[in-house]
Amino acid sequence: MTVARITEISSTSKKSFDDAVENGVKRATKTLKNVTGAWVADQEVSISKGKITEYKVRLKVTFILED
Repeated sequence: MTVARITEISSTSKKSFDDAVENGVKRATKTLKNVTGAWVADQEVSISKGKITEYKVRLKVTFILED
């Protein structure tokens, strides 16, 4: 029997939403073992003086629990 857990993380990037997702997944896999998937639960941007300064994503990361 396989048991999985889902944890929520947030990640940011100055470049793009895609880069923020990449950063989040890269960091999650350093700490969590057996990561099998992730999905974007939310996106937002920070704006200063009419320009986007930061892209933020909230990710839900799935990983398999070890026996």
